Amino acid sequence: MLSINEQGLFSDAPENQDLNPDKPEERIMRMRHSCAHIMAQAVVERFADAGIVKLGVGPAIADGFYYDFDLPRPLQEDDLVWIEDRMKQIVRKGADFKQSTMSAKSARELFSAQVYKLELIDLIENGLADDNGNLSAANQDSGNSGAERSIQPNEIAYDCPVSLYQHDKFVDLCKGPHVANTIEINPDGLKILHSTGSHWRGIEQNPIMTRIYGTVFPSKEELDQHLHRLEEIKRRDHRRIGKKLELFHFDDTAKGMPYWLPNGMRMLNELLAFWRDAHEKRGYDEISSPILNDKKLWEISGHWEHYQENMFVVELGDDTEYGLKPMNCPNAMVVFGLKLRSYRDLPMRLADCDILHRHERSGTLSGLFRVQKFQQDDAHIFVAPHQIEQEFDNILDLAQEFYSVFDLSFSFRLSLRPDDFMGESSTWDEAEAALKRILDKRVGEGNYLVAEKEGAFYGPKIDILMKDSLGRKWQMGTIQLDFQLPARFGLTYVDSDGSKKTPVVIHRVIYGSIDRFIGVLLEHTAGDLPLWLAPVQVAIVPIADRHVAYAELVGEKLRAQRLRFKIDSGAARMNRKIRDWELVKVPYIVVIGDRELERSSLSVRTRDGENHGELSTDEFIQHMNAIVKNRSNHL
Repeated sequence: MLSINEQGLFSDAPENQDLNPDKPEERIMRMRHSCAHIMAQAVVERFADAGIVKLGVGPAIADGFYYDFDLPRPLQEDDLVWIEDRMKQIVRKGADFKQSTMSAKSARELFSAQVYKLELIDLIENGLADDNGNLSAANQDSGNSGAERSIQPNEIAYDCPVSLYQHDKFVDLCKGPHVANTIEINPDGLKILHSTGSHWRGIEQNPIMTRIYGTVFPSKEELDQHLHRLEEIKRRDHRRIGKKLELFHFDDTAKGMPYWLPNGMRMLNELLAFWRDAHEKRGYDEISSPILNDKKLWEISGHWEHYQENMFVVELGDDTEYGLKPMNCPNAMVVFGLKLRSYRDLPMRLADCDILHRHERSGTLSGLFRVQKFQQDDAHIFVAPHQIEQEFDNILDLAQEFYSVFDLSFSFRLSLRPDDFMGESSTWDEAEAALKRILDKRVGEGNYLVAEKEGAFYGPKIDILMKDSLGRKWQMGTIQLDFQLPARFGLTYVDSDGSKKTPVVIHRVIYGSIDRFIGVLLEHTAGDLPLWLAPVQVAIVPIADRHVAYAELVGEKLRAQRLRFKIDSGAARMNRKIRDWELVKVPYIVVIGDRELERSSLSVRTRDGENHGELSTDEFIQHMNAIVKNRSNHL
């Protein structure tokens, strides 16, 4: 299954069912799913003297597995060590994984002390979850808010078969798949990682359970490589880098809503300036629209019905409900509809970078990756049907220009019509064929992912997946066709024959959430930002007080060229100052002493410690300007 997690990280991990055991990536998913069960057995044994361990669910995930527990006492660090050792004993001993089925009534008797399993059995009977505890589409809110349909007693069918798996003496509600025997798992490739708190089924009103994460690989070497990668991910955590570089701040009074500090605003403004320059060259017109709209707008667009759970709704004392906008689309429709449009006006490219608000569950918030307030680089392009292919091609050219600047490789994913699509089949046929032609021409047939039935009900789309320096894939850009929203707003244009036609709209983002893009970029570069994006581009270090006046003169010349600098005239020793500026990732560090003062020169070094020797101020400025102009990633 192709999926995107709550941080926006793209995963191509297969689903847990119907796997081909001959494929290495699917065999490892079986191992991980089995390890989740083995871990549950070990946890039950560890806490046996303290009381009943109430079991949640334990799936395989892209890089490992986890299991949720309601424990009779707090989990300690030595518990994790014991659990890992016990898991390895179970693996070495060897035990078959055996599947069986029983009626829901019998399953309730078997799991009578397991309140969460009983809840899952109810959900399974009503088609609201599968035997692994995965919620069905019928029980998921479109906004992923945790809303669920309640189960009525008279809805339960007590003869529904339930799938179970057993190994050793441990039995769990599960439909698999698993390894045939635990000896297929290499104990040297197994590791318990950490624990965290998690609401049962991700619903904030539910109890907080203890989630224990682990991983397993076929060999110790692969495990060691993965653990090294996890350490590197931790080192590159954008939250840590953002704090060190003083880019942004999160406060308890505004959860999931970043404060952009002066350094962060410099970076944000550079990204926006790049965006505006590129869009002006391609004929986009920038607009801005209200942050708050009467619910009437959201009723027309359909957001009030389908997305209200993810909106911040307010009343202003006039008995009218308003919604903070979670997306820009409806307001772009309003702008198009302000006057009569002609086919000569098309394509009409309306772009905006307004601030959006989306209400998210507190447990899903994660630095800049999952926020409640963010800026998004939207564009809504109104086209006639015959213009779709050319406009998509233009957008992909723009995306390629953007991502190459950041040294990010990317790939494409084409999502096709779902079962509940709206509109004419012939229109969808033409649109999907056009998108396939575009991707075939650009990357070659078979060199992009095709996701059957995963498009939106109102049109197919192309997602742009960026790969960072750690090999992680992130969904950033999206190009989405929409046949429905213009019709909902009654939008028309006068065609060449004088008839009124409904335009097609292309929703399109390149950065996506600019906040999240910054988070990805910080982790991709480990904070070593390219010169044009660095909040402070040059640190000037005068060795003694007598060198400060010359340092200020150099600073004036840098300022005249709109280059960003700091003069460090503090009392610390020179080597300490240099080290401090290297730690906050300033690209260039300029040292001024007696020799530089006498020669009107600068001693230049880069943040990686490389010495560039002496340069005149003009030579240094010329060098920097060339790098900034080209938006180069090299110093």
